[in-house]
Amino acid sequence: MQSSPYQPGQAVVPEKVRMPGVLIFVLVIVTAHAVGTVFGGWAIIEENQSKQEHGQELLMPMGMAWFVALFCWGLAALMVVCVVLARGRRPWVRVVLIVCLSFVAFGTVLGFLGSLASGAPSLAVFVIAGIDVAALWMVCGEAGRHYFSVRGPAPTSLQG
Repeated sequence: MQSSPYQPGQAVVPEKVRMPGVLIFVLVIVTAHAVGTVFGGWAIIEENQSKQEHGQELLMPMGMAWFVALFCWGLAALMVVCVVLARGRRPWVRVVLIVCLSFVAFGTVLGFLGSLASGAPSLAVFVIAGIDVAALWMVCGEAGRHYFSVRGPAPTSLQG
């Protein structure tokens, strides 16, 4: 007769899983991007309204500015939801984080390339682009795959 790890009448307490340090770093980066994205959406609307009040040429048509701002706010809300739910190790959170980080990293890299094309390369944008790419790499890599996998055991050696 084989022994079972489950004894009748005994509650099974699941082991607490610690999130790897690299994923905590990624969630901090995602939170910072969410805050920046909210501010960016607000800034587009505010700048467009200021230019309109002073009779200057708008950055973009007002309808487009509201669309961009709402898109920014929706993306920021999605990022915050992922950060909050990441502790639950839901696999879809990893997928959404990959999509959001890809979008943000692509935009940051384009911003850096734009600063190169203008002849004034920005060191700050270069550093942020590097951090974004590293964060994306971590979520796509072993640490992200192991942590967000509810089928497999939690990582023990990838504590960060």
